[in-house]
Parts: sequence; C-alpha cells; structure tokens
Amino acid sequence: MHVLTVLDHPNPASFSGAVAQHFMNGAKAAGHTVELADLHSEGFDPRWTMADVAGTPGPAIQREQDRIARADAICLVFPLYWWGMPAMMKGWVDKVWTWGWAYDQLDDPNRSLQKPRSGLLLVPAGAGADKVEAAGYRQALETAWIDGTFGYFGLAPRRLKLLCGATGSEQRRLGLLKQSYVAGETLAAPDAKPAQTDL
Repeated sequence: MHVLTVLDHPNPASFSGAVAQHFMNGAKAAGHTVELADLHSEGFDPRWTMADVAGTPGPAIQREQDRIARADAICLVFPLYWWGMPAMMKGWVDKVWTWGWAYDQLDDPNRSLQKPRSGLLLVPAGAGADKVEAAGYRQALETAWIDGTFGYFGLAPRRLKLLCGATGSEQRRLGLLKQSYVAGETLAAPDAKPAQTDL
C-alpha cells in the first residue's frame, strides 16, 4: 500500500513528529511506501475562505487531494488539543475534504465519493488513559471522528489510537513510540467497497 501520513505540529522535534516517523518506519518495514504531509513545514493555510465557500479550491488544495488520490491508507498525527484537533489539522480536514469531492450527502457516513482507504488517527495525549476513559472523552472522540467525520472520507477500516501519557516518563514515551511503529507495521488493508443497491 501507499500510506499518506499527515502531521500537525509546529515543532520539528516534537513527540508528535517522532510518532509520525515511527509509524512510517513501521509501514516501510511492512513493505509499504510512505509519504509525509508536514502541514507546518509546508506552510499549509488552514483558514476557511470565501474561495472555500464558493467551492473553488486553489492549487494548494489540489496538491493535497492529489496526495490523497495516491494513497491506499491515511494516518493523521496530531496532539490532542482542547479535546479536539489543533487548528492546522482541523483546517486541513475542512478545506481538503470538500463537498462534491469527498462526499455529496449527509445521511450515511459510509457512502463517501472516495475509494475505501484504511484510516488511522495517532493522537498523543498528555492525560492518562484512566482519566480519559473515566470522563468519557475517548467515547466522545470515537463518536465525533470515527462514527462521524471520517466515514464520509471513505476511511474503512478507521481507528483512533490515543497515545495517553505522552508527557510522562521517558519509558512511557518510548513505549508509545513502539506502539506507533507497530501501528504502521500492522496497518490494515482497505475494506472492499460494498455494492450500491437501489431500495
């Protein structure tokens, strides 16, 4: 498979950057080709503009859509930020996955206009897993991202992996990087697209 990794973190030496690199190393070890979209180093503009409203995306958006077109799997890497996506990743989602290109309906999040692609979110989080689970945050994120948004993008199977305790001990961080490598090494193939039937 060809695997696109999309990274959102302004610090090239960040833990999120290390997560992305370990994931890609695992994917390469499994025989996949990899491509990195580093949104900050490439200067992606996440602002929603009138051009976006009018449905006339420019060359920067076309470049991202071309990257997606090449990919059989997509991994998004970003730190959990106010229990959501940081602005650069949210803007990439908002601007790149456009109506009429990614989807053209809202009643069924499993009817994307895109081909099926394996999808993974690797999300470093400072909070411990016990806190995340007890407060219901993991389920909320699963509902918003896995049950919602990323179905419209043709990501199937799609999975959220919270890397909890990312601000913890060096041993903990090394363990999370190992998990990231294994996630790349064991990345699932895309599901077959179900046949469309008229009711």
